[in-house]
Amino acid sequence: MLGPLGDIVVLDLSRALAGPHAAQMLGDLGAKVIKVEHPDGGDESRGWGPPFVGPEHDISTYFLAANRNKQSIAVDLKSAGGRELIERLVRQSDVLIENFRTGVLDRLGFAVERLHELNPRLVVLSITGFGHDGPEGGRPGYDQIAQGEAGLMSLTGPSADEPYRVGASVADLLAGIHGAYGVAAALYERERTGRGRVVRTSLLAAITGVHSYHGTAWTVGGQVPTANGNHHASIAPYGAFRCGDGLLQIAVANDTQWRKVAQLLEIDPDSVKYATNRERFQHRDELIADMEKTLAAHDRAHWLAALAELGVPAGAIRTLDEVYAWDQTRSQGLLVEVEHPVLGTIGLPGPPLRFDGLPPGEHTAPPALGQDDAAVLAWLEERER
Repeated sequence: MLGPLGDIVVLDLSRALAGPHAAQMLGDLGAKVIKVEHPDGGDESRGWGPPFVGPEHDISTYFLAANRNKQSIAVDLKSAGGRELIERLVRQSDVLIENFRTGVLDRLGFAVERLHELNPRLVVLSITGFGHDGPEGGRPGYDQIAQGEAGLMSLTGPSADEPYRVGASVADLLAGIHGAYGVAAALYERERTGRGRVVRTSLLAAITGVHSYHGTAWTVGGQVPTANGNHHASIAPYGAFRCGDGLLQIAVANDTQWRKVAQLLEIDPDSVKYATNRERFQHRDELIADMEKTLAAHDRAHWLAALAELGVPAGAIRTLDEVYAWDQTRSQGLLVEVEHPVLGTIGLPGPPLRFDGLPPGEHTAPPALGQDDAAVLAWLEERER
């Protein structure tokens, strides 16, 4: 594959979502990604569904989401032959990704010291649930547990009494994203030092790392943020509003935009209650009610057209089928087609990055378990010569 990481080899020992997502991102950038799976069933996400697709209804769409642009080899890490093969692959790799519980890789005979003994230039990405050390460093973690423990659920939902999980597995996905950019930084550093290093992140770190203004509301402001439903925690009006045929979203980030919206909705922009964001936020419930009185007179299409003419950010709330049918989504390469050996031509969510001067990447379908055993062994033997 073409891409900035076209000469990089990634040995992916991870499973489920966080590690595989990081490896997939590196594969999107051109890296050769070798996914190591247990011969008995492979990555556990191969069994996660519904939906399952294919003639036998045994192919998990969950697995398809995180494993494009990879080769799969079936290896038992607990066997002598399996460990020998991993040692050979480590010597020929630039990056190793793992998301085992703390200590598992050590017990398999691949402690960091051993990995760097085999290959001093190896960059190791280690993703855990709550960190590799500290009082709860060995604790197992899955996405929803991390969303709750790291505070995200307390910020999500209709009210403080009804915490919700975010619909996507954002702890896993953010950990994968953080891990991938950490790998990129370590590879850049290796060009200067000649040595690889360990990059560590966790689901806890991934969520805490995106608290942003919610975090400083507490660490600096001394206020504990709570859920605000579909409205912003600091800006008004900014959220979802009811109109004649459902919901639309309006985001007013400054007083200039507010004056345009107020004029459109026949509200006095200089009212004492609404003149600045501070006052608008303090009287947010009244403001929402005043806006929705006028919004109720027309449908969403009418208001979106009117707001677009004013240059005020606004939008619909689309279902995923609408998103992938949207011309704008497709124009950005966010839906890619691949040839799957069983399913034929399928569409997958595409990579979020594009690089000027590079043609759209040719992507490969997520592999069947062990489908690349022979190809990887042939490649390895060639590299070792």
